[in-house]
Amino acid sequence: MRTREVTGVFHARKALAAAAEELLVAGFDRADIDVSAPADELQQRLNYASIPAVDLADIPIAPRRPFIGGDDMAVTMAVVGSISGCTAAVATGYFLVMKDVRPLVIGILSMLCGLVVAGISVLVVHRRFDQERRRGLDKLSEWDGILIWIRVNSPEKEALAQEILVRHDGDAVHVHEIELVRRTDDLPLHSLRPDPWLGDERLGQP
Repeated sequence: MRTREVTGVFHARKALAAAAEELLVAGFDRADIDVSAPADELQQRLNYASIPAVDLADIPIAPRRPFIGGDDMAVTMAVVGSISGCTAAVATGYFLVMKDVRPLVIGILSMLCGLVVAGISVLVVHRRFDQERRRGLDKLSEWDGILIWIRVNSPEKEALAQEILVRHDGDAVHVHEIELVRRTDDLPLHSLRPDPWLGDERLGQP
């Protein structure tokens, strides 16, 4: 099935983020907005071929990922920190109760343990989101050009998306129809392995 999209190239991540946020405010679905993958993944998936970002926008196999804004990162860190902190506090409290520790001490130690675990969890999540910048790939991506794709289903949406991208200094903004190629690696949680003893081969084959 061919998909109709508006696409453009940005050379500043802040400008791309501002354009994506305005698209969301204008009523575009977050699930319909993709951006290009980090520079190292692009090179690996394209077999280290040098393809200008303007041309890459129209290539079906160009690796892409969902847009993640600042609010997404904040919500994720808050949820992970809350769950991990509460779990650690409850586990600590249960352990101390079993040891017949005084209630006041249980409350203090449980709270401290929960705060420490929550802080560590938030730090881990932040480093995960920030790994592209820490590896020095952020500037490389901006130099090459960061792509954005917005799936649209009406002429009005096409015109509005193009207007927003141009307003935020997007280059080579245009509409195309493309046959998207989705690989297993593009799926969310693709690296999750419920049973670590299972390999990648398909089961039940003769």
